[in-house]
Amino acid sequence: MADDSTSTFKTGQTGLIVRIPEAEPFVGGWRERFDPSAQAGVPAHVTVLFPFLDESRIDALVHSALADVLGSHPTFDLRFERCGRFPEALYLVPDPDTPLRQLTEAITDRWPEAPPYEGRFTEILPHLTIAQGQEEAVIEEIEADLAGKLQFTSRISSVELIVHDGTKWQERASFALGINRS
Repeated sequence: MADDSTSTFKTGQTGLIVRIPEAEPFVGGWRERFDPSAQAGVPAHVTVLFPFLDESRIDALVHSALADVLGSHPTFDLRFERCGRFPEALYLVPDPDTPLRQLTEAITDRWPEAPPYEGRFTEILPHLTIAQGQEEAVIEEIEADLAGKLQFTSRISSVELIVHDGTKWQERASFALGINRS
């Protein structure tokens, strides 16, 4: 979720993610060792928006608005076949990433006070983090382990609202995407 290993999660902090359970056999062990969000209870995922609103602001109206915004987007498939890198981070590249970008844009259009990653980045690149804050040798080891193994698809039909309780991330709600009629 956070894109640097020095980040600490705050009680009441929220995020919106799409779970990618199909990734766990490939990256679960690596994430547990080298991704702070996995250590804090977040499953393999692609972030839609982090941070979202503080938990104290999430009421029935926000839930209803999230359901409306997310329900207007169709379900979609993501393919994962390769790794990508940020400085000191290794991730899986979702293809296509356009539906993920559209979800992020729709939510930030509705809640402009919650820009992705607090506005720290000019471009948001959807990704599934495997490891962060590691030396190059560790990143290369993980990448070599995954080479030739990656090729799976995940059906995205919902977005999860997760909340940090001070110790771990917990799912608070799931919002269904609309039905893809194409």
